[in-house]
Amino acid sequence: MASSGNEGRVVVDLGSAAESVAADEEAHATPLHEIESLCMRCGENGITRLLLTLIPHFREVVLMAFECPHCGERNNEIQFAGQLQPKGCCYSLEVPLGQSEMLNRQVVKSDSATIKIPELDFEIPPEAQRGTLSTVEGIIMRAVDELQALQDERKKVDPQKAEAIDQFLLKLRSLGSGEAAFTFILDDPAGNSFIENPHAPLLDPLLSVRFYERTREQQAALGFLAEPPKEQPGEAVLPASAVESNSDGLQSVPHGSVGAVAGRRAIAQGNPDEVAAALCRYSAPEEVDTLPSTCGACGTECVTRFFATKIPYFREVIVMATTCDMCGYRNSELKPGGEIPAKGKKITLRVQNAQDLTRDVIKSDSASVKVPELELELSCGTLGGMVTTVEGLIVKICEALERIHGFQLGDSTLEWKKKKWDDFKERLSKLLSLQEAWTLIIDDGLAASFVAPATDSLEDDSQLTIEEYQRSWEQNEELGLNDMDTSSADAAYNTTNT
Repeated sequence: MASSGNEGRVVVDLGSAAESVAADEEAHATPLHEIESLCMRCGENGITRLLLTLIPHFREVVLMAFECPHCGERNNEIQFAGQLQPKGCCYSLEVPLGQSEMLNRQVVKSDSATIKIPELDFEIPPEAQRGTLSTVEGIIMRAVDELQALQDERKKVDPQKAEAIDQFLLKLRSLGSGEAAFTFILDDPAGNSFIENPHAPLLDPLLSVRFYERTREQQAALGFLAEPPKEQPGEAVLPASAVESNSDGLQSVPHGSVGAVAGRRAIAQGNPDEVAAALCRYSAPEEVDTLPSTCGACGTECVTRFFATKIPYFREVIVMATTCDMCGYRNSELKPGGEIPAKGKKITLRVQNAQDLTRDVIKSDSASVKVPELELELSCGTLGGMVTTVEGLIVKICEALERIHGFQLGDSTLEWKKKKWDDFKERLSKLLSLQEAWTLIIDDGLAASFVAPATDSLEDDSQLTIEEYQRSWEQNEELGLNDMDTSSADAAYNTTNT
């Protein structure tokens, strides 16, 4: 967008406008910024208004509204001004037949998000609908309007295709009016999209969310540094014909090279100082090794330092810290050591005194968290992995709930919803002030989470209970354990021994 007024004003791009808005906010002036921009319909100059604002308890956004006084063209758009999230997210909402209130759920769709409705084999790609703040019904009806816009031209050029689209629009309208059940899937590699959960902080049985690692293609599309995999000496490279001949469109891999997704995950990530302070009290590193690495922020070569240590009553872990001298990027990871445990682990802690709040906690990415007294439950993958304390874990969870579920806290919120959140905060403050005892439950299918005992012997800590259980097939499938193949490693081991 550019400004080309008659008074010799300088060209203003979107970044300059955003910076100007931020400066205006700091100066307590009006945060609204106006620039002239080209109208795509009539070719004349219209006015674009930009507002850099913060959705309460959600994220920073740039609201843009365009209006052309010559032809009356109007549109609006929302773009995220904050950072991309560490992982992508995929929301799946089941909309039952006849429940029209489900269609009123607020939806934040970023520029990189894709919307799918499997029942109609229908997909809205990221470029079809730009970033928007709407509802489930609003997104569906906007898709109907956009498909309907060119029907008159299609009937002249291809009547058969136009008739098929008319039939499809009837089905799509029936979903928008609640006359049929369907599944609404919102997939965003940037992790900046969201579907409202009116039952928060409780789980919604009709809404599920999954967090995932971005592929190289998704990282490149979002502007991340995505280097192609380097060929290792002695590795066999598949010819292009072998990939193209795959009927499923998936690249084949040599037998034995499929490993568990769980084995490559870090238990936790965070500030290097915080991780070091929490772990060095158990075992100080005797020797720190280094290996060459690449900065994930600027792409320059840097050094990663790591050491292995054993946490009592837990397992062997590898602490890795990366620092870039070029851009100042710092990151620390806690990796699991040894084999993947055969069983999952459920940790139950009865919190009764101030000492319990200061217990060290390692929560992995594969762990779910429950606090029955608060009716609070977090699914696996929420918040990622972290090294903290019992009090720090609960505070971070509640901060994330307020940030993500900010729609319940706005000016237009119904009174009963506000009261629900106020009651939740009041109960939380009572628990953290230890006015009553409460229970913390961490369930980890990989047994990669840890709560420090208050005594030297785990058996003497009556408030801490650890139970092991057999993982279900579904849990193993999600972790990549069902397809884990160690034949190559076994063959190499046997060859070495012989």
